[in-house]
Amino acid sequence: MTNAVCRSGILHFTMTSKEANLVNSTVEQRLLRLHYIYPVPWNRIRRLFEIDPNLEKLAANNPEQLSRLLNITQRKAGQISARLQELDHTPFDLLYGREGITPIPFTHPHYPQNLKRLIDPPSVLYAKGDVSLLHHSAKIAIIGSRKATDYSRQALSFITPPLVKHGVVIVSGLARGADAFAHEAAMTYGGKTIAVLGSGHFHVYPKENAELALRIEKDHLLLTEYPPYVQPAKWTFPMRNRIISGLSDAVVVTESAEKSGTMSTVDHALDHGKAVYAVPGPITSPLSMGPNKLIDEGAKPVWNGFQIVENTL
Repeated sequence: MTNAVCRSGILHFTMTSKEANLVNSTVEQRLLRLHYIYPVPWNRIRRLFEIDPNLEKLAANNPEQLSRLLNITQRKAGQISARLQELDHTPFDLLYGREGITPIPFTHPHYPQNLKRLIDPPSVLYAKGDVSLLHHSAKIAIIGSRKATDYSRQALSFITPPLVKHGVVIVSGLARGADAFAHEAAMTYGGKTIAVLGSGHFHVYPKENAELALRIEKDHLLLTEYPPYVQPAKWTFPMRNRIISGLSDAVVVTESAEKSGTMSTVDHALDHGKAVYAVPGPITSPLSMGPNKLIDEGAKPVWNGFQIVENTL
């Protein structure tokens, strides 16, 4: 196992003798180095590739040039420039491999094409587990409130089995509540699941789902756009939601408040023409407000997974 320490907010690896079996081109190696230092979406660094497709001048760019190309302050550009030179020969894909992490840069053939349709696609995906699930032909997101009740579990007992029977991969965000229920249901009924994190792999959140995350990375897929050292923050979870939507053919909402992070995932889905399904709920429950309102606004009510199979797949 690679040892790692944190200095000035940046992770530093100590190499061991264990070998990794990862293949990235020279330009992808450079992208991994840049993203480790400056972990932002592709649209924020695209100009670098437009003028230097192979990133051959990456380490040679002075702060003034970087400031102009990345539209950042010269002070920030100076910090990035110094770190690029410091880490010029660091084999990031090898080091990630020793942690069981597969980096998938935007330029790599294995990068999912449906994520490239986003306005701000991840520059790099960091995967643990079965990477082939990214290219599975059918994926459905199941999301909802962190305070989801047993009603969500019961709904998933009707929705999940037909999806699994038809080979659908269940995508969610590993949050407590509805997300955890969705991952667990997929595994319980013999299916596959993808969990999208709002943090790096060294900081799985919430901690109460750490064991669930280990089960997912062993036989399914744990995915994030953040390098391993990045800790969860308020802004990382809304960013995560666009990936959940982007990977999926449709989104299912179980229980949710009228205004919540769940609805940001729904907004992403609607922006990209994805079907949205909502589980009708009792009018006495505050967590029915979100899905019931979605139905009123045109989402498809769902109470059985076969409805999704027939209408979306």
